[in-house]
Amino acid sequence: MTTMVLWTWLITILHVLVVVGVCASGEPVVSRIAFGSCANQSSPQPIWNGIIDFDPQVFIWLGDNIYGDVKRPFKLFGRERTIGPWKNVPRFVPASETEMQFKYKKAKSNAGYSLLRKKTQVIGTWDDHDYGLNDAGKEFSGKNISQRLLLDFLDEPHDSPRRKQAGVYASYMFGPKGKEIKVILLDTRYHRDPLFTDGSILGDSQWAWLKKELYGPRTEVTIIGSSIQVISNLSATTGPLFYMESWGRFPRERNRLFQLIAKSKRDGVFFISGDVHFGEIVRYDCATGYPLYDITSSGLTQAVENAIPRPLAFLVELVAWLTPTTMRVIEPRCRYRSCTYGQPNFGAIEVDWGAMPVTVKVEVRDVNGDSATSVNIPLSELQNEGTNHGSTVKSVELQKQCSLEIDLPWIVRYRLAFLFFFASAVFLLSVVIAPIILSRRVFGKCKFD
Repeated sequence: MTTMVLWTWLITILHVLVVVGVCASGEPVVSRIAFGSCANQSSPQPIWNGIIDFDPQVFIWLGDNIYGDVKRPFKLFGRERTIGPWKNVPRFVPASETEMQFKYKKAKSNAGYSLLRKKTQVIGTWDDHDYGLNDAGKEFSGKNISQRLLLDFLDEPHDSPRRKQAGVYASYMFGPKGKEIKVILLDTRYHRDPLFTDGSILGDSQWAWLKKELYGPRTEVTIIGSSIQVISNLSATTGPLFYMESWGRFPRERNRLFQLIAKSKRDGVFFISGDVHFGEIVRYDCATGYPLYDITSSGLTQAVENAIPRPLAFLVELVAWLTPTTMRVIEPRCRYRSCTYGQPNFGAIEVDWGAMPVTVKVEVRDVNGDSATSVNIPLSELQNEGTNHGSTVKSVELQKQCSLEIDLPWIVRYRLAFLFFFASAVFLLSVVIAPIILSRRVFGKCKFD
């Protein structure tokens, strides 16, 4: 009888440990991670309520945590022209250190974010606007001041190695053995060469660090956070109308990243990213021995549909649907046909450690915490099986999403530009020709002596 009681107590204790997510080592099991980017400190931020309801154990900032630089208004004419081929002043200029400190203080004191900080571990990296200047890279002179201000915002300890290194890259380990999650946060600003150069994004020191991290102790899940999109290269299909920053605009650097992951034989790797002011999930099947996913969440306040009048929001959805993409994951569960989401959003990751096999659910959620697009990924699919024992069936399946946007036929790649110029021509012709036809009809009926 005593033995039965002891077994009953032991089973009960083990059950409690599983429920509360604690192992013998004292490390809590992490199963919910939220992330986001692009939060204007001066805008309303109701989205924190949705994030808090998700109850994440970790929240990851992916950049543009504040909008620290100064944006001048659109001016086509006048002494200070900020747009057009004849512009004579930059649209964005750096703010002073005092202004940046004030903006960080405002962001940190937001009631919703303050509540999240009390119950959730917050980590993060930066993008351009909190780095100090739109689209800036290693040439930006104020980056060391910006680094200190960001790390203050993240409550980084004063003796942290991040305060002594060139750049804000970092890595974190969560969970007990057998249920470990590694988070690698990249710095895509401090060492980045200028756009259009196909140079480096990370710089030599960060590449050496990243190699050590990927070749280090194995974990069940490895999340690589990049402020800009890694897999998607929409600039290849939206140009020459407009361009977005991404790893795809540095093809040699992106190939180097894919090769490093492949050579490390690390399982369970996927990306999270921000920057673009919409959310989507993309996938590339031919970089490593298993599919690579990139879950983009952008932004917490800044979103493409918020940039135009609400009645015209359908135009954004139409453009998203018409823009050619070879990487986006199209699921029946998507809220919109394009499987992009252009309203304020955050990213959500749920790991079901009790499932067989273990499943990772990745989502883009709206301001209320409802799903806009999501994918369930069995962890068994993210296993680097190598060339010796990879099955033929699996290799055939991996050919589904292997075409890069840059490899699309030109008539498909520039479809959006063709449609835009055609619509503009029709509009201009209607503006010019319609009055002429109307005047002829009116004056043609008149007889003049």
